[in-house]
Amino acid sequence: MQTNQETLGALERRIDMSVLTADIDKDVDARLSRMARTVKMPGFRPGKVPMKIVAQTYGAQARSEAIGAAVEKAFGDKVREQNLRVAGYPRIEPKEAGGDGLLEFSAVFEVYPQVPLGELSGQKVERPVLTVGDAEVDKTIEVLRKQRTTFSRVERAAAEGDRVTIDFAGRKDGELFEGGQATDFPFVIGAGSMLKDFEEAVKGLTAGESKTFDMTFPEDYHARNLAGQTVQFEITVKGVEEAVLPAIDSDLARSLGVADGDVAKLRDEVRANLEREVKRRIQARIKEQVMEALLAANPIEVPKALVEAEANQLAENAKRDLEMRGMKTKDIPVEAAWFSEQAVRRVKLGLIMAELVKAKELFAKPEQVRALVEDMAQSYEDPAELVRWYYGQPDRLAQAEAVVIEDNVVEWVVSQAETTDNTVSFDELMGNNAA
Repeated sequence: MQTNQETLGALERRIDMSVLTADIDKDVDARLSRMARTVKMPGFRPGKVPMKIVAQTYGAQARSEAIGAAVEKAFGDKVREQNLRVAGYPRIEPKEAGGDGLLEFSAVFEVYPQVPLGELSGQKVERPVLTVGDAEVDKTIEVLRKQRTTFSRVERAAAEGDRVTIDFAGRKDGELFEGGQATDFPFVIGAGSMLKDFEEAVKGLTAGESKTFDMTFPEDYHARNLAGQTVQFEITVKGVEEAVLPAIDSDLARSLGVADGDVAKLRDEVRANLEREVKRRIQARIKEQVMEALLAANPIEVPKALVEAEANQLAENAKRDLEMRGMKTKDIPVEAAWFSEQAVRRVKLGLIMAELVKAKELFAKPEQVRALVEDMAQSYEDPAELVRWYYGQPDRLAQAEAVVIEDNVVEWVVSQAETTDNTVSFDELMGNNAA
């Protein structure tokens, strides 16, 4: 076998190879001999079909397989000989007939990039700081109370926070428009489900009162035929109800999973859950900054084959997500090209982190994995059951190990980068979810 390698780009290579046709012919004969032992044909007993007929029937198939095997072996030998890390699959290109007795071809492929780790001391990471105190516990309990709000009918004018039930009819140029009418329609004033001007028109009305008013839809309203248009609404209030929040008592505690109704235990559980959530969100913010620091400090090119594979996987994940939401993906085109930018980022980070883990020995230790699994299990009713679930299958445990490795990388980068602490508010960290 003769070989010749050529560099086509930063990561693309071409290897020109040739193999002896005599070796291929020998392999074809061997394959046909093996087939002849078991091949079945009308008029012949199994294994007694004449070799000439076997060759006529299966010769093309045997030759195709023999050539494929020869090409694969030649390419594999060359890759191992030169210690090349091939990314994806090679593209095999036949060449015009060369010397007598030779089959010549080229293999075009990509290799993994070298990842020389860059300096991280110039990268900046801002670490959010937040201590969970009584105020945060109180605010979270208030959210839990609001989630269990009930409504009680009142005989007064509707105000902010009340739930009203109305009949309404909207007309544009004197004609009812689609979606502009309803009967016994409930909504909470101030909850944002209706346009603000509509809510303002309902305020101050009592059950049994009616009102006619003009309203102009916003220019960016989702219904294009109404965007920026002025219409007239007629409304009749059927009922007004005020919000009633449950008291912070044993009933509330029991409804939130505290079996004995102890409010102090409820506060302790809320605090523990908040501390876990705050820790998770702080780690997520730091992780995002660390990933950006790694990309900035380690600019590399990545193989197109890996990016295409990652984009295809992301597209498949998106399809599965849509299917889980009850959508039929055959009617929804999901193209891998939509995920190309995300795929490039993920491939780059994967290669950089793999090199960093190897160079700095940031592998997951068994005790780290155990600690992570036990920490995740604390938010479950039966923590021991989740621990058993993780340790019951190697692939599940591998997911936990991957998280630990990522955490090790984040911790190491933070130790190398220019890191500053920044006190953040509870609402800011939680994305106003607790407001």
